[in-house]
Amino acid sequence: MVADFGRRPDGTSSAESVVDEIRAAGGEATPVLVDIATAAGAQAVVQCALDSFGSIDILINNAGTRGAAPVDQLTEAQWNSVLDSHLKGSFLLTKYCVPLLRKRGSGVIINTGSEAGLGMIFNAAYAAAKEGLVGLTRSVAREQGRFGIRCNLVRPRANVGTGGGEFSREVFPKWTALSQALGRYAVGERGKSSIAKPTLPEQVATLVVWLCSDAANNINGRSFFVGGEEVGLWSEPELVRSMTRPGSWTLDTLDEFAPGGMTGQLVDHFKVEDPLKNGD
Repeated sequence: MVADFGRRPDGTSSAESVVDEIRAAGGEATPVLVDIATAAGAQAVVQCALDSFGSIDILINNAGTRGAAPVDQLTEAQWNSVLDSHLKGSFLLTKYCVPLLRKRGSGVIINTGSEAGLGMIFNAAYAAAKEGLVGLTRSVAREQGRFGIRCNLVRPRANVGTGGGEFSREVFPKWTALSQALGRYAVGERGKSSIAKPTLPEQVATLVVWLCSDAANNINGRSFFVGGEEVGLWSEPELVRSMTRPGSWTLDTLDEFAPGGMTGQLVDHFKVEDPLKNGD
C-alpha cells in the first residue's frame, strides 16, 4: 500500500507514481489517496491493505510535510500541519495496525525520524515532530515487543531525488550566514558535513528493508543513521552526571556544587555572533 494525497510538481499523484514504479519493477501495489493524519484516513489505509492483500506485515511511517521559520515567526497553522503529518499520522497508523500485527504474532514498524530532531535552526516544528517519533518508537517497542512486534526508527539523509534539496534552496538561503556561523551545530552534532557525496533514497531503503527482515529480529526500540555509504546505530540517552544532596537542592547549593559536579564542562556552542543583520 502506498498512502499519499500529495502531488508532484507536474501534477501527477505521488502515490500513483510510486505504485507505477513498483508495478514496473514486478511488484504489487495499491495507491490510497487519503490524509493519514486523520483517523478516517488511517483506517482507510489499513482497510484497503486488508482488502487488497489480506494482512498487514510491515508498516513504514514516512509521510510528512515541511514548514520552516524562526520559532517566533512559526504560525500555529504551520506547527499543527507539520506535527499532524509526521507525528499524529504515524501514531494513527500504528494504532490501527498494532491489533492486526498482535493477532498474527509478529510484525515490524519503521518510523522515519531525522537528525533535525537533534536540533535544527528554523525547523522547530519539524524537529519536534521527528524527535517525538523517537519517543513513540521506544514506547511501542516496550509495549508490543512481547507480541513479536518490533518498532525501530531511521534518521536518513538523501539529498538527491527527494525534493528536500529543492526545498532547502528555496527556503534557507537567507539563513545561510547563521548556518555557517554555527558550523557542525546547525543540525544536531554532526551538521551536514560528514557526507559530501550524493546520497540516494535507494541507499536509505536498503537499511529500512533490512530492519524489516528476520536478520534484524533482535533489534527493537532503536534508532539508526543511514546516508550514502554510511549506516550507524545511534546511542540511547543516559544520565552522564548526577549529584545528590540530603533533603533537597537550593539555588545557593546549586551555585556552589553544580559547576564542579555536573555542569562545569558544558559549552554553549550556539551563542555565536549574530550574522543576520535583522535578527531573524
